[in-house]
Amino acid sequence: MNGTGSTAQRRIVVGVDGSESSRAALRWAVRQAALTGAVVEAVITWEFPAIYGWGMTLTDADFTTAAEQTLAQVTEEEKDPAHPVEISRRVERGNAARVLLDAAKGAELLVIGSRGHGGFTGAMLGSVGQHCVHHATCPVVVVRDTECQDTARDTEHRDTARAEHADVPTAGH
Repeated sequence: MNGTGSTAQRRIVVGVDGSESSRAALRWAVRQAALTGAVVEAVITWEFPAIYGWGMTLTDADFTTAAEQTLAQVTEEEKDPAHPVEISRRVERGNAARVLLDAAKGAELLVIGSRGHGGFTGAMLGSVGQHCVHHATCPVVVVRDTECQDTARDTEHRDTARAEHADVPTAGH
């Protein structure tokens, strides 16, 4: 319920761009929706690239079709038979942060990956995520992809193992 006595459908909005981080966010949103009885609204956005002096003509349909295909593929691949939930798909043209914030109005949660396709790979949170965290009207969950987590965990494990082995006396001493 949303506090007004209405029985509006519970909704979790998740940003999807095809990156591993967004796939992890979708998986998390599906599990959360199964626990709470919510539906998942998977949102993908697109904008015309800012390329000047290029002679190729592209149409809205080209970008919309590519976005639809990406979203359909990701939502099919990330469905979880153990957590069957309704996943609706939404394709919007516009700034990713603005589209996600608008889509999340009235939602229980906005779920985003920590990193998309662009930007600096060493950054902990991308620009879209930063904007959403600061401006969303609902709680925001930022999900790191497991590949990124495994890399951090492996590095931590190697550092710990190295420190532990440094104090081990060699045989015969």
